[in-house]
Amino acid sequence: MIDKVPKQRQRAAATRDGTLLRVRPEEEADRLAIQTVNRAAFETSAEATLVDVLRAKPSAVASLVADIDGQVVGHIMFSAVTFAEQPAARVVGLAPMAVSPENQRAGVGSALVREGLKLCKQLGYQAVVVLGYPEFYPRFGFVPASRYAIRCEYDAPDDAFMIVELQPHALRSLHGLVRYDEAFASV
Repeated sequence: MIDKVPKQRQRAAATRDGTLLRVRPEEEADRLAIQTVNRAAFETSAEATLVDVLRAKPSAVASLVADIDGQVVGHIMFSAVTFAEQPAARVVGLAPMAVSPENQRAGVGSALVREGLKLCKQLGYQAVVVLGYPEFYPRFGFVPASRYAIRCEYDAPDDAFMIVELQPHALRSLHGLVRYDEAFASV
């Protein structure tokens, strides 16, 4: 459940065009807007449904929104993943992340990732994995997980399954197969 996220946590940043952007924990009143953003950003409603399913599960760690003038324009979620060989590992998966099409390439996604990584670090997680664009995520320190003998349970290109270390030397002890919450199987 996401109730672990401090409600007062909120950061302001400027988009590339200078518009003031706030990144903050999602609130119940944001749920319809989060659905709308996820549906607009992806080809199907699968990710929007995934957010709703994950939100109710204990594996949900954090859900942040980006808003401009009170309108939600982006969303990011983090949920616990497990390592088949290391059940005590404290690692989360970044997924999904969505930005409304009219606000893409304006710094919204970057602000969400930066704030999400900071929050996951504050919550004591060792690392974050993502199955995403190899052109985007390395700017935040993500590297191919295969460098650390870490594999994804899903068939994915090597450069698309990435990891970033949040705690010093955490990746020295992590290895093996990463499993996402069962809700991801429907996406």
